[in-house]
Amino acid sequence: MLGTLSKLKTSLNSQNQVEYQLPVGDQLVPLNPLIGQSFTLTHTGNIFCCSCGKKTKKSYSQGHCYVCMQKLASCDMCIMKPETCHFDQGTCREPEWAQSHCFVPHYVYLSNTSGIKVGITRHNQIPTRWIDQGATQGLPIFKVSTRKLSGLIEIELAKLVNDKTHWQAMLKGHNQDVDLIEQANMLIPQIEQKLQALADEYGDIAIERLDENIQAITYPIEMFPTKVKSHNFDKVAEVSGVLQGIKGQYLIFDTGVINIRKFGSYEVEVKL
Repeated sequence: MLGTLSKLKTSLNSQNQVEYQLPVGDQLVPLNPLIGQSFTLTHTGNIFCCSCGKKTKKSYSQGHCYVCMQKLASCDMCIMKPETCHFDQGTCREPEWAQSHCFVPHYVYLSNTSGIKVGITRHNQIPTRWIDQGATQGLPIFKVSTRKLSGLIEIELAKLVNDKTHWQAMLKGHNQDVDLIEQANMLIPQIEQKLQALADEYGDIAIERLDENIQAITYPIEMFPTKVKSHNFDKVAEVSGVLQGIKGQYLIFDTGVINIRKFGSYEVEVKL
Protein backbone atom coordinates (compact mmCIF):
# COMPACT_ATOMS: atom_id res chain seq x y z
CA MET A 1 0.00 0.00 0.00
CA LEU A 2 1.50 3.33 -1.10
CA GLY A 3 0.27 6.90 -0.60
CA THR A 4 0.61 10.15 1.32
CA LEU A 5 -0.21 10.34 5.00
CA SER A 6 -2.95 12.48 6.52
CA LYS A 7 -3.92 12.91 10.16
CA LEU A 8 -5.56 9.89 11.71
CA LYS A 9 -9.32 9.70 11.22
CA THR A 10 -11.18 9.12 14.45
CA SER A 11 -14.61 8.35 15.86
CA LEU A 12 -16.02 7.30 19.22
CA ASN A 13 -17.80 3.98 19.55
CA SER A 14 -20.64 3.21 21.96
CA GLN A 15 -18.13 2.49 24.75
CA ASN A 16 -16.48 5.92 24.26
CA GLN A 17 -13.36 4.29 22.89
CA VAL A 18 -11.65 5.86 19.90
CA GLU A 19 -11.74 3.99 16.59
CA TYR A 20 -8.75 4.91 14.43
CA GLN A 21 -8.11 4.79 10.69
CA LEU A 22 -4.82 5.63 8.98
CA PRO A 23 -5.27 7.52 5.66
CA VAL A 24 -2.73 6.40 3.08
CA GLY A 25 -3.53 8.29 -0.09
CA ASP A 26 -7.15 7.45 -0.89
CA GLN A 27 -7.14 4.31 1.26
CA LEU A 28 -8.04 3.95 4.93
CA VAL A 29 -6.34 1.37 7.14
CA PRO A 30 -8.36 0.36 10.24
CA LEU A 31 -5.81 0.50 13.06
CA ASN A 32 -7.58 -0.88 16.13
CA PRO A 33 -7.46 -4.47 14.80
CA LEU A 34 -3.69 -4.09 14.25
CA ILE A 35 -2.88 -3.50 17.91
CA GLY A 36 -0.62 -6.32 19.06
CA GLN A 37 0.63 -6.92 15.54
CA SER A 38 3.74 -5.84 13.65
CA PHE A 39 3.67 -3.51 10.67
CA THR A 40 6.02 -1.13 8.89
CA LEU A 41 5.80 2.40 7.52
CA THR A 42 8.53 3.37 5.07
CA HIS A 43 8.96 6.94 3.85
CA THR A 44 9.82 6.98 0.13
CA GLY A 45 11.56 10.34 0.38
CA ASN A 46 8.71 12.11 -1.41
CA ILE A 47 6.50 14.83 0.07
CA PHE A 48 3.51 16.18 -1.86
CA CYS A 49 1.75 19.38 -0.73
CA CYS A 50 -1.68 18.62 0.74
CA SER A 51 -3.10 21.73 -0.92
CA CYS A 52 -1.65 22.01 -4.44
CA GLY A 53 -0.25 18.48 -4.76
CA LYS A 54 3.18 19.62 -5.93
CA LYS A 55 6.30 17.83 -4.74
CA THR A 56 8.15 19.70 -2.02
CA LYS A 57 11.48 19.13 -0.33
CA LYS A 58 10.10 20.17 3.05
CA SER A 59 6.69 20.13 4.70
CA TYR A 60 5.35 23.33 6.26
CA SER A 61 2.30 23.76 8.50
CA GLN A 62 1.56 20.03 8.60
CA GLY A 63 1.81 19.12 4.96
CA HIS A 64 2.02 22.27 2.83
CA CYS A 65 4.66 23.47 0.42
CA TYR A 66 6.27 26.84 1.15
CA VAL A 67 4.16 28.73 -1.40
CA CYS A 68 0.86 27.43 -0.02
CA MET A 69 2.01 27.98 3.55
CA GLN A 70 2.62 31.63 2.70
CA LYS A 71 -0.68 32.28 0.92
CA LEU A 72 -3.34 30.17 2.67
CA ALA A 73 -5.37 31.67 5.50
CA SER A 74 -5.39 28.28 7.22
CA CYS A 75 -1.61 28.57 7.64
CA ASP A 76 -1.60 32.15 8.98
CA MET A 77 -0.38 32.86 12.52
CA CYS A 78 -3.88 33.91 13.59
CA ILE A 79 -4.98 30.28 13.34
CA MET A 80 -2.54 29.44 16.13
CA LYS A 81 -3.25 32.71 17.95
CA PRO A 82 -6.89 33.63 17.21
CA GLU A 83 -6.67 36.79 19.28
CA THR A 84 -4.38 38.22 16.56
CA CYS A 85 -7.14 38.02 13.91
CA HIS A 86 -6.63 40.85 11.39
CA PHE A 87 -9.77 40.38 9.29
CA ASP A 88 -11.17 43.76 10.28
CA GLN A 89 -7.95 45.38 9.01
CA GLY A 90 -8.64 44.09 5.51
CA THR A 91 -5.49 41.95 5.46
CA CYS A 92 -6.98 38.45 5.68
CA ARG A 93 -5.36 36.15 3.13
CA GLU A 94 -8.69 34.54 2.15
CA PRO A 95 -11.74 36.49 3.36
CA GLU A 96 -14.24 33.92 2.02
CA TRP A 97 -12.43 31.10 3.81
CA ALA A 98 -12.45 33.15 7.01
CA GLN A 99 -16.21 33.64 6.79
CA SER A 100 -16.77 29.88 6.78
CA HIS A 101 -14.08 28.96 9.33
CA CYS A 102 -13.55 31.91 11.68
CA PHE A 103 -16.94 33.62 11.73
CA VAL A 104 -18.80 30.51 12.87
CA PRO A 105 -19.56 29.28 16.39
CA HIS A 106 -16.54 28.20 18.41
CA TYR A 107 -16.28 26.48 21.77
CA VAL A 108 -13.99 27.21 24.67
CA TYR A 109 -13.39 23.98 26.58
CA LEU A 110 -11.58 22.32 29.44
CA SER A 111 -9.96 18.96 28.87
CA ASN A 112 -7.88 16.44 30.78
CA THR A 113 -4.77 15.57 28.75
CA SER A 114 -1.43 15.72 30.56
CA GLY A 115 -3.38 17.76 33.12
CA ILE A 116 -6.26 20.23 33.06
CA LYS A 117 -6.08 22.28 29.88
CA VAL A 118 -8.07 25.08 28.25
CA GLY A 119 -8.55 25.14 24.50
CA ILE A 120 -10.80 26.26 21.65
CA THR A 121 -12.27 24.55 18.62
CA ARG A 122 -14.88 25.03 15.92
CA HIS A 123 -18.41 23.87 16.61
CA ASN A 124 -18.01 20.80 14.37
CA GLN A 125 -14.72 19.59 15.89
CA ILE A 126 -16.02 18.15 19.16
CA PRO A 127 -14.94 15.53 20.23
CA THR A 128 -12.33 15.30 17.42
CA ARG A 129 -10.20 18.08 18.90
CA TRP A 130 -10.05 16.36 22.28
CA ILE A 131 -9.16 13.03 20.70
CA ASP A 132 -6.35 14.59 18.64
CA GLN A 133 -4.84 15.93 21.87
CA GLY A 134 -5.11 12.64 23.71
CA ALA A 135 -7.64 13.95 26.22
CA THR A 136 -9.44 11.43 28.42
CA GLN A 137 -12.13 13.96 29.35
CA GLY A 138 -13.58 17.05 27.69
CA LEU A 139 -16.11 19.71 28.65
CA PRO A 140 -17.29 22.67 26.53
CA ILE A 141 -17.82 25.66 28.82
CA PHE A 142 -18.56 28.54 26.42
CA LYS A 143 -20.06 28.83 22.96
CA VAL A 144 -19.04 32.05 21.20
CA SER A 145 -19.76 33.69 17.87
CA THR A 146 -16.25 33.93 16.36
CA ARG A 147 -12.83 32.36 16.54
CA LYS A 148 -11.24 35.61 17.71
CA LEU A 149 -13.63 35.84 20.64
CA SER A 150 -12.87 32.26 21.68
CA GLY A 151 -9.16 33.14 21.62
CA LEU A 152 -9.67 36.19 23.80
CA ILE A 153 -11.44 34.08 26.43
CA GLU A 154 -8.81 31.35 26.17
CA ILE A 155 -6.06 33.88 26.93
CA GLU A 156 -7.74 34.79 30.21
CA LEU A 157 -8.25 31.17 31.28
CA ALA A 158 -4.68 30.31 30.23
CA LYS A 159 -3.48 32.60 33.02
CA LEU A 160 -5.03 30.10 35.42
CA VAL A 161 -4.52 26.69 33.72
CA ASN A 162 -2.35 25.26 30.96
CA ASP A 163 -3.20 25.86 27.31
CA LYS A 164 -0.72 23.26 25.99
CA THR A 165 -0.47 19.48 26.22
CA HIS A 166 2.76 17.94 27.49
CA TRP A 167 2.75 15.14 24.95
CA GLN A 168 5.40 12.94 26.58
CA ALA A 169 3.42 12.83 29.83
CA MET A 170 0.18 12.26 27.89
CA LEU A 171 1.69 9.20 26.21
CA LYS A 172 3.01 7.61 29.40
CA GLY A 173 -0.44 6.98 30.84
CA HIS A 174 -3.86 8.34 31.63
CA ASN A 175 -4.46 11.02 34.24
CA GLN A 176 -6.90 10.42 37.05
CA ASP A 177 -10.39 11.63 36.19
CA VAL A 178 -11.09 15.23 37.16
CA ASP A 179 -14.42 16.91 37.84
CA LEU A 180 -14.16 19.41 34.98
CA ILE A 181 -17.52 20.94 35.90
CA GLU A 182 -16.20 21.78 39.36
CA GLN A 183 -13.02 23.17 37.78
CA ALA A 184 -15.06 25.38 35.44
CA ASN A 185 -17.14 26.65 38.36
CA MET A 186 -13.92 27.68 40.12
CA LEU A 187 -12.21 29.22 37.09
CA ILE A 188 -14.98 31.20 35.40
CA PRO A 189 -15.69 33.58 38.30
CA GLN A 190 -12.02 34.57 38.22
CA ILE A 191 -12.39 35.96 34.68
CA GLU A 192 -15.87 37.44 35.14
CA GLN A 193 -14.65 41.01 34.74
CA LYS A 194 -13.02 40.21 31.38
CA LEU A 195 -16.09 38.28 30.22
CA GLN A 196 -18.27 41.29 30.98
CA ALA A 197 -15.89 43.56 29.04
CA LEU A 198 -16.05 41.23 26.04
CA ALA A 199 -19.84 41.05 26.27
CA ASP A 200 -20.00 44.84 26.31
CA GLU A 201 -17.79 44.97 23.20
CA TYR A 202 -19.24 42.08 21.18
CA GLY A 203 -22.79 41.87 22.56
CA ASP A 204 -24.30 39.69 25.26
CA ILE A 205 -25.46 37.05 22.79
CA ALA A 206 -21.89 36.57 21.49
CA ILE A 207 -20.91 34.56 24.61
CA GLU A 208 -23.05 31.70 25.92
CA ARG A 209 -22.17 29.87 29.15
CA LEU A 210 -22.84 26.18 28.65
CA ASP A 211 -24.16 23.49 30.97
CA GLU A 212 -22.84 20.30 29.41
CA ASN A 213 -21.88 16.83 30.60
CA ILE A 214 -18.27 15.68 30.72
CA GLN A 215 -17.31 13.55 27.72
CA ALA A 216 -15.19 10.53 28.68
CA ILE A 217 -12.75 9.17 26.09
CA THR A 218 -10.73 5.95 26.17
CA TYR A 219 -7.99 4.82 23.82
CA PRO A 220 -6.99 1.45 22.37
CA ILE A 221 -3.76 0.84 24.28
CA GLU A 222 -2.27 -2.47 25.41
CA MET A 223 0.89 -0.96 26.89
CA PHE A 224 2.15 2.55 27.61
CA PRO A 225 5.81 3.38 26.95
CA THR A 226 7.94 3.86 30.06
CA LYS A 227 10.30 6.07 28.09
CA VAL A 228 9.01 8.06 25.13
CA LYS A 229 11.28 7.75 22.10
CA SER A 230 10.11 9.45 18.90
CA HIS A 231 10.43 8.11 15.38
CA ASN A 232 11.23 10.76 12.75
CA PHE A 233 10.96 10.12 9.01
CA ASP A 234 13.38 12.99 8.37
CA LYS A 235 16.11 11.03 10.16
CA VAL A 236 15.19 7.37 9.60
CA ALA A 237 12.93 6.39 6.70
CA GLU A 238 11.51 3.21 8.27
CA VAL A 239 9.26 2.87 11.29
CA SER A 240 8.61 -0.72 12.25
CA GLY A 241 7.49 -2.64 15.30
CA VAL A 242 4.57 -4.08 17.23
CA LEU A 243 1.72 -1.58 17.54
CA GLN A 244 0.99 -1.37 21.27
CA GLY A 245 -1.58 1.39 21.21
CA ILE A 246 -2.80 4.69 19.80
CA LYS A 247 -3.44 7.93 21.64
CA GLY A 248 -4.02 11.38 20.20
CA GLN A 249 -2.33 11.36 16.81
CA TYR A 250 0.45 9.05 18.02
CA LEU A 251 1.04 5.44 17.07
CA ILE A 252 2.73 3.69 19.99
CA PHE A 253 5.11 0.96 18.82
CA ASP A 254 7.35 -1.19 20.99
CA THR A 255 10.21 0.61 19.21
CA GLY A 256 8.98 4.17 19.82
CA VAL A 257 6.14 6.55 18.98
CA ILE A 258 5.34 8.53 15.85
CA ASN A 259 3.13 11.59 15.47
CA ILE A 260 1.24 10.92 12.24
CA ARG A 261 -0.05 14.49 12.04
CA LYS A 262 3.52 15.82 12.01
CA PHE A 263 4.23 13.86 8.84
CA GLY A 264 1.16 14.77 6.83
CA SER A 265 1.85 14.69 3.06
CA TYR A 266 4.82 12.33 3.44
CA GLU A 267 4.55 9.48 0.96
CA VAL A 268 4.87 6.11 2.69
CA GLU A 269 4.64 2.44 1.89
CA VAL A 270 2.67 0.41 4.42
CA LYS A 271 3.43 -3.26 4.94
CA LEU A 272 1.08 -5.19 7.21
